[in-house]
Amino acid sequence: MSAIANDPNLKHLTKAREQIAKGDLKNAALTLNKANAQWPQDPRVFMLGGLLAEKAGNIKGAFEALRKSVSLAPDWGPGLLELALLLARQNQFKEAVETAEKVALIEPSNLQVLAGVVDIAHRAGHSEMAIRHLRRGLELVPGDVMLRRLLARDLSELGQHEESLALWGALVDENPQDPQSLVGRVQACIAAGKPTDADKDAAALLKLAPGDAVYQYYAQVTRGETPAQQPAELMRPLFDGMAEFYDMHMVRSLKYQLPKQVADKILARHPDKKINVLDLGCGTGLLGVCLGRLDGALIGVDLSMKMVEQAARHNVYDRFHTVNLHDALRETPDGLYQVIAALDVFIYAGDLTEAIPNAFRVLAADGVLIFSCETAPEAGPDLVLLPAGRYAHKLSHIQSICKAAGFDAVEVEETVLRHENHLPVQGFVVTAHKPV
Repeated sequence: MSAIANDPNLKHLTKAREQIAKGDLKNAALTLNKANAQWPQDPRVFMLGGLLAEKAGNIKGAFEALRKSVSLAPDWGPGLLELALLLARQNQFKEAVETAEKVALIEPSNLQVLAGVVDIAHRAGHSEMAIRHLRRGLELVPGDVMLRRLLARDLSELGQHEESLALWGALVDENPQDPQSLVGRVQACIAAGKPTDADKDAAALLKLAPGDAVYQYYAQVTRGETPAQQPAELMRPLFDGMAEFYDMHMVRSLKYQLPKQVADKILARHPDKKINVLDLGCGTGLLGVCLGRLDGALIGVDLSMKMVEQAARHNVYDRFHTVNLHDALRETPDGLYQVIAALDVFIYAGDLTEAIPNAFRVLAADGVLIFSCETAPEAGPDLVLLPAGRYAHKLSHIQSICKAAGFDAVEVEETVLRHENHLPVQGFVVTAHKPV
């Protein structure tokens, strides 16, 4: 208590933190100036200054302030943690992970630090690191429901299905009416390739909320059926959560090169850039970045507003529509675009028997539809729902749909779409030409 009473800056720091939280950045800066005048070498002032600068959009200033805080107090956990979190938010994952591990060693029993370290591990796509710290957290607070859920999800992500399902089973047994645990076990069963094992869980979810589109989807999957599409209510939060680090994850971690390859193909066909392009499932705008500004319109379509916000930062798209691609194609007038691209999005769109003919209609004469699919075995069904939650399409079926829609040339390039868990994902890229 005496230490708090003798702290000359506590009042200013508390006030500044409250002002930053409220977005009152101008007065927060004034308050921090008072605190700095009171004690010029206080690392807490620079830590809060870093948070203020980031909130004001001054990332360079945020790094300078947080690094100053750490230089003043190299072993002070809060300053290190805030620096690690900023690094992670800016996709500088190598240093973020190294700094987070250092904080965890300094404050091994601090649950707030633990939460930050796990968040950084997830942002960096480092599931092994997350699992290690989640196990440590459960030693500190045995039985914690949130930590067990996170651990179960990460184990499933890494293919450690037996332990994941055991964790979900215990959580469901403890609270059979808990939707999060029921959904978790359904998802884990699907990922393990045993969807029908979760039919009772899906039924329980539907009983809790009969009209829920996601629960209806899971009920179909656990009955052994292949739903024609995935509900927007399932996909939107998934991609909203990935938006901030999607580019780094896809390009660096998964070696995703399709946007560059397809952009080169488009620009070779239209070097003057006098074209209108519809980018279905535009995500964070990777294709737009590779195309650059067009002498025409570049329109992005994506379910996720967070993804669209990231894409808008590149300042190459003319406008966006936050709808699912089936609706976007269905509602677009005839003959508007010279190019329609759908890269790594039909794997979530499911049945394409209407989407491809609609794309044909929306294209101008001599236009092209360029899209990618994951490969389903030719000996099996036309559409396969994979354990990872994506769709694979049979190549011969896709070629048949394109021909029936009216495309006169359908070029196919079989390729590795990306890597997951260090393994190549096989697929194909289709370029379908609409006759003049």
